[in-house]
Amino acid sequence: MTQINKLKIFNDPIYGFITIPNELIYDLIQHPYFQRLRRISQMGLSYLVYPGANHTRFHHALGCMHLMQKAVDTLRFKGVAISSEEECALLIAILLHDIGHGPFSHAMESSIVEDVHHEAISLLFMNQLNEEFEGRLSLAIQVFKGEYHRKFMLQLISSQLDMDRMDYLKRDSFYTGVAEGNVNSERLIQMMNVVDDVLVIEEKGIYSVEKFLLSRRLMYWQAYLHKTSLVAELILMKVLKRAKELTLKGIALPCSEPLSYFMNNKVTLDDFDASKLELFSQLDDFDIISALKAWQRQDDFVLRTLSKMIINRDLLKIKMSVEKIPMEESQALKEEFAEMHHISQLEAGYFIFRGKIKNQAYSKEAEPIRILKKDRTIEDVVEASDQLNLKSLSKLVTKYYICFPKQLI
Repeated sequence: MTQINKLKIFNDPIYGFITIPNELIYDLIQHPYFQRLRRISQMGLSYLVYPGANHTRFHHALGCMHLMQKAVDTLRFKGVAISSEEECALLIAILLHDIGHGPFSHAMESSIVEDVHHEAISLLFMNQLNEEFEGRLSLAIQVFKGEYHRKFMLQLISSQLDMDRMDYLKRDSFYTGVAEGNVNSERLIQMMNVVDDVLVIEEKGIYSVEKFLLSRRLMYWQAYLHKTSLVAELILMKVLKRAKELTLKGIALPCSEPLSYFMNNKVTLDDFDASKLELFSQLDDFDIISALKAWQRQDDFVLRTLSKMIINRDLLKIKMSVEKIPMEESQALKEEFAEMHHISQLEAGYFIFRGKIKNQAYSKEAEPIRILKKDRTIEDVVEASDQLNLKSLSKLVTKYYICFPKQLI
């Protein structure tokens, strides 16, 4: 039998060549659970605004693993002892951190798999893979859950300055063309160190941290919370909610088998056994898009109209405001729209609704980004920085919106 060479390289448009460091990681990448990420878009419906934003969670996971390799090399160079087992655990944990994302995951989490977050599903996938790989992921799972005694390892995977954020900002900035989001991940990693088991950034890297936080704030307003991306995602949530409502009333809607299962059943985290996980692993963006295409021809006015909006990119109008939008405004629009299309006000609520979005580049409540000063003292980046804008970046900004059909303008 021919031996397969498992030490492959990927050519990545962001970092150049990414190497697969060992056979276990190659086998994990080859697994159907991980290959599914090729069919899950990293930025959901943002391609309706930025046509280049078609990259996938597969790209992102490999990029995160590459950055983790760089971080381990840097920390070892600075005298931080990291064994080969710990290195492998870090690489696996970051590689699989997003494996539980469903198609257009934020829309899914609020409609079809109710209140089951992708982090919880990622852990279920990791436990399942650990069984298949005879316990070789145990340490990675311990690190991922924050149960490993070396605290800095979790900070590399999940914190306010982790490999996940460093990759998605750089990658999403590249594919959208939003240059403001481009972060200098190489410099940030070079400035990392560990003191008393905690991740710190050396003082000379403070400007890179400031730029990273500013980039994050700008990417949220320009890309992730862009009003057209936002309204498209909100419409998708309404479509899935309506489809589930009709299905539970006994109306058969054309869609794939896995999607049909989640539409017909209320699935909570406690219900996620191996068979449900297997069904979930068969769901990807194609199930949702092909369902939307079929639902454009359904009898139900709400489902049909909303599905067409996404397929043809003829979306609802969205109006943003710093002030809360009065309920009377949306009520009047609902009444007008319901009368215009001979539908109930409840159904009109699928087209006219209010909400709010929040943006905070740096949270003082979460674990801080620590700066290692020249005198070896450690300070929160907000205190260590001489830039006033960091104080404003830690302020929570709330904006209110109302969505309504264009014909009501």
